[in-house]
Amino acid sequence: MLIHHPCRDDHGRLVPLRRPSSPTPLPTWNQSHAIATATPGCELPLALNGIPLAAWDAAPDSEEKWRRVEGQYEFDEPPFNAPPGLVPAAGVAVQEEDGRIWLVSPSNAYGGYATTLPKGRVEAGASLQASAIREAYEEAGLQVRITGFLADSSRTQSHTRYYLARRVGGNPACMGWESQAVHLVPPALLGQLLTHSNDVPLLRALLRLSAGAATHAETMISQQRSDQQ
Repeated sequence: MLIHHPCRDDHGRLVPLRRPSSPTPLPTWNQSHAIATATPGCELPLALNGIPLAAWDAAPDSEEKWRRVEGQYEFDEPPFNAPPGLVPAAGVAVQEEDGRIWLVSPSNAYGGYATTLPKGRVEAGASLQASAIREAYEEAGLQVRITGFLADSSRTQSHTRYYLARRVGGNPACMGWESQAVHLVPPALLGQLLTHSNDVPLLRALLRLSAGAATHAETMISQQRSDQQ
């Protein structure tokens, strides 16, 4: 039986899912070493890492509200210069408190991506950060706040600024029609899902980030032990 996404596309059409994903068992959401997968409308825990998994009912409902969306962060980020012929885009790597990263599986592997980071073109008048926050919501159902810079990446038609972010709300089961699944992935397993050649630089950046965080944690633990002696 053909399954359709519960959300219609931007033209009001049904979106058939030719190879729909399956959700993982509920315990995976609280296992930091496991991949947890949500599908549209699936059952999820009430909260994750102390933050509710609930629909973002107050999400902006106009272009003007999206331009002013909360979660943007003023910091000294690198200049953004899209090469000639490439349109500006924005994406986001949302990291959970347990270290896992949120990824999306585009409906029907659109663009050749089985799994990737939320990303989309920047609408006229919108900032890169506001666009990244919007993509996290529309593609993954998440409400996020920007925390820093990850990388810039060029693809065939776009040049994308990727930010780091944290989840502050939202529900991945409320993903929009562009995604058929949302995954929460441990850093050690990112290479199993971020397999498209365009995502290799982002995978490397995320692995460097994870390695740096692990080193910092080990240093803090060693310092605490030293202080206790």
